Amino acid sequence: MNSEIELRDHVFVGPLRRSQNNARNVKGSIHDDATATKLGFRGGTVAGSIHLELFPPLLLKAFGKRWFEHGTISMYFLNATTDREAVRAFLREPPHDASDAQVEIWIERDDGMRVAEGTASVGNPEEPSALLRRPLDRFDAGQLRILGGLKVGDQFEECDAFLTKDAMAERMKVITEPLEWYTKPSLWGGAIATPATMVQLLYAQSIATLRGKLGQAVGLFGAIELRNINGPVLVEHPYRVGGSIVALGQSPKTEYMWFETALNEADSKRVAEMRMLLRFMKASSPKYQDASAT
Repeated sequence: MNSEIELRDHVFVGPLRRSQNNARNVKGSIHDDATATKLGFRGGTVAGSIHLELFPPLLLKAFGKRWFEHGTISMYFLNATTDREAVRAFLREPPHDASDAQVEIWIERDDGMRVAEGTASVGNPEEPSALLRRPLDRFDAGQLRILGGLKVGDQFEECDAFLTKDAMAERMKVITEPLEWYTKPSLWGGAIATPATMVQLLYAQSIATLRGKLGQAVGLFGAIELRNINGPVLVEHPYRVGGSIVALGQSPKTEYMWFETALNEADSKRVAEMRMLLRFMKASSPKYQDASAT
């Protein structure tokens, strides 16, 4: 796998990969062709969390196994891709003697279109990550309709989080960058989570506790930052997950929510964290389609 990575002008360049939209059969979601095209996309979109899985081989080249223990990947998504469109990952080479380093990363489609951009780091670099330095109040929140039942500071109800071997086996069927550590014993004992399965642990159960306050609308990932605090996240290991909303707002086409979640051991030891930007398409919401809504 690593033999396919090139070093060009101090940039690690990954091979072209065709990431699959494995949620294309989820009707009514942004991954469904019919729904996505109705909202102005070229087709059902590949989740940003899947694109993060392009990076572990490059992160190993740049930072070694330490990235899985105390490393961060922070990425803002610029352009959506559809099923099996060819993309590749790029990571700027860090200084050879740096134990705490942060570098630029990005993803491009094979025609040069930039899909996403951000930073990756190991240890405790002085500068903030791509998402932590991004202003959260770029747009005035105004009167929210889809997210009107929420407010900054709202907590996700703490709940159990558990990644099963079966879930990992399903992911392995479509992952473009498999590592042996994902399914076999690793340097840390058991198998470890992929970036996409980390996102699910830090997102799915947490967001479910707010479902009653969310208005009906199609959502999509706008940005994701994963932080290994005392990593890696292990398969078949019990965790607790919780978090809170850190910003709410709207753009011309979306309402959005920034939130932070954390994965802890039973003794409250912090294992991993995530910052996410979740967008909701206004055109998909009855509250915007209803001419009487104010």
